[in-house]
Parts: sequence; structure tokens; C-alpha cells
Amino acid sequence: MTAMMLKPHYRTVWISDVHLGTRGCQADLLLDFLNEVTADTYYLVGDIIDGWRLKKSWYWPESHHAVITTIMDKAKNGAKVIFVPGNHDEFAREFVDMTFGHIDVKMNDIHETADGKKLLIIHGDEFDGVVKYAKWLAYLGDTAYNLAIALNRYYNGIRRKLGYGYWSLSAYLKNRVKNAVQFVCNFETAVAHEAAKRKVDGVVCGHIHHAEKRMIGDVLYCNDGDWVESCTALVEDKNGKLELLYWAEMRQMAMTHSQPGRDAASSPSLGLGKLMSLFRITGESTGAASQSSKKGNGTPIGKTA
Repeated sequence: MTAMMLKPHYRTVWISDVHLGTRGCQADLLLDFLNEVTADTYYLVGDIIDGWRLKKSWYWPESHHAVITTIMDKAKNGAKVIFVPGNHDEFAREFVDMTFGHIDVKMNDIHETADGKKLLIIHGDEFDGVVKYAKWLAYLGDTAYNLAIALNRYYNGIRRKLGYGYWSLSAYLKNRVKNAVQFVCNFETAVAHEAAKRKVDGVVCGHIHHAEKRMIGDVLYCNDGDWVESCTALVEDKNGKLELLYWAEMRQMAMTHSQPGRDAASSPSLGLGKLMSLFRITGESTGAASQSSKKGNGTPIGKTA
């Protein structure tokens, strides 16, 4: 088998804020990612299942069930899987320090990268004052957020019919609301401060649905994003280098490159790992990312440490 046919393999993969059980969850894209990428260790950094939404109304399509079974199969077949519950799946916090289906449940964890850096792994809701001190307001905000996600779903349905790829209306609006931007900045600073207190080199979290990787003082702050708006994951290669993968954009770029004119969002599991391996081998991904595959806010597809 040639190198271009191999699926990308990482030392570690972090995903969070999947929100299974909601209509906004991009389960098909996540399944595509899980089928095309392999890893030694997977971190599930909270809000994998949306218990808040499921309490209100039951929604559990086959694709959501398939995400759970795919992750469990990876654990059963030798991958290390660590689940750090978030506020939306806080029911799982009752089982911290236990193992279910080869999956370890932890309140937080310390991960050491291949190059010796220590990273604090937390969901991050404990640094959200609304969640911590005014849970009723968090529930109200969750209702408004789900309305925005519903509008986003209809909007992307129209985009697909017109031959365009996925784009997050809710993320676009959030990034342009002054108070939301200030909240993100305050959250990132608070999380980085906690990592510094614990004397680690960096932190990986989720919760705010805002993928990011940057230095805050002497701390490497990483947020792996979500699978509702940005469809992102944080990965570590065999040398310890960290990178954010924007899977929806990578999927669109790969399908446009391989089959011009085809709707890249029309069907999951299209061998994107192989296509992205081809990009990396030929060097075409660098040019494509810099010229035509920018995110709406100017952020490139991948950010490396």
C-alpha cells in the first residue's frame, strides 16, 4: 500500500462538545473524521452527550448511536479513550475514576506530549460564571443557542442545494457580538491562569465552542472547538506537535479537489483521510489552504505549534 493510501494516524486526538441528542450535532461529519483518522489516545473533553436537551425531548438518530459505537469499538480494539464529562453530560461525573466499556472517566487529566510538555485536560465549565453561579441563565442561553443552531441547519440545507459546503451562521454571529467576544477572552485567560497555577505547560479544554491554539503568557492554551459549529479536533503527532483540524473545511477542500462540481456535504465517509494524505505528500494542501481554504474570519485550516 502506498503512503497516500494510509489513513492519518496521530498520537492523540481531542474532541469535545459533540452534543449528541441535539439536531444541531454534526454527527455525520464526526463519523467521517473518526473513520478516516486513527490515534493511540482519544480524549472526549466533555459535552459529548447533551443530557440537558435529552431531558426536554428525546432525539437519537442512527448517526448519533453510530458515533458512540465507533468510539467504543476504538477503545475495545486497543486505543486509549478518556472521557472528561462536561456540564451537558454532568450525569457522568457520578462515575469519575471508573471504567465503562474500556473508556476511563476522569474529572480532569494531565497528558504528557511526545516532546515532554504537560497539558491539563479539562472541559472548562467551572470557569464559566453563568454555568457556575446562575444555572437558570445557562439553561435560558442554551434555549436561545439551540434556536440559532436550528436556523443554521436550515441555512446550510439551502447552501447544500446550491452546491456550497458547510458554514456556521451561529459561529459567525457569535464572533461578531462584542459581549460574546469578551466572554471568550475572559474564559481563555481564566483557564490559562488555572494551568499556570498547576505548573503545567498548557491546557486543552472545550465548552465555549471556539477552537483556538495560542500562547497566553507562558501557557499554551488549546480549545478543541466543537462538532456543532466549527467541526474541529485537536491532534498531536508522533513528535508532539499540536494542530487544529477544521474537518468541514478539509472535507470541502478534498472533495472539490478530487471531484470538481460535486457537493462535498452530500455524503459522509468519503476517504478524506486518504485525500488529505495526498495533499500532505504532494504539498498541494499548503497552497490550497493559503489561497482558497480560509475560514470566514481569516483563520487557516490547520494551526500548528
